[in-house]
Amino acid sequence: MDPNFHFNWHAAFASLPYLIKGVPWTLGISFGGLAIGFAIGIAFGLLSINPMRVVRWPARVYIEIFRGTPVLVQVLFIFYGLPQLLGGPINALTAGIAAIALNSGAYISEIVRGAVISIDKGQREAGLSLGLSHSQTFWSVTWPQSLRRMIPPLGNQAIISIKDTSLFSVIGVGELVRQGQIYIATTFSALETYFMVAVLYLIITLSLSIALSAFERSGLVGQ
Repeated sequence: MDPNFHFNWHAAFASLPYLIKGVPWTLGISFGGLAIGFAIGIAFGLLSINPMRVVRWPARVYIEIFRGTPVLVQVLFIFYGLPQLLGGPINALTAGIAAIALNSGAYISEIVRGAVISIDKGQREAGLSLGLSHSQTFWSVTWPQSLRRMIPPLGNQAIISIKDTSLFSVIGVGELVRQGQIYIATTFSALETYFMVAVLYLIITLSLSIALSAFERSGLVGQ
């Protein structure tokens, strides 16, 4: 280590006004993609446990493809590859949201599948014995209990997706890392700037973890 080196706190805090410009982009891509991903996850998670193979296998193929390839490759394919197929450009923001949606949707599918099959069969049998149809039993008995069990892993997936947005600087999305890169190009204070980028990500993810923990303890889901 250079004995003359010292961490410049002034430079670190001076970067904040520039970095904060990237927070709305980070949150917008994350939660926009996660909202779509949750819908995808419910659909494909339920399809993946369907007894009909013709329905189950396409769902499994989607899940394995997007769980088995890096989100960086996925966003590059969407941003640079799909325009060649579609014959027109794709907005960087749209590509980022789509990548988070498709990637998180695959993981959420597994969360949904695991939560649903974890519910004791006796719960379903009890619902049927009360005269409920299979559909009514699922949505009134199985699904509320499954949803409660999904909260912790869904929270983990949300945190992962938020951190994944840091990769989207490669397509020019103005999120936190991209704003940091732009700021460093003019100030050369790389250590201080990336330190503050890490601090901002930590604040976002810790805030989400605390909120989800409070929500889980509230018992509002699955009652």
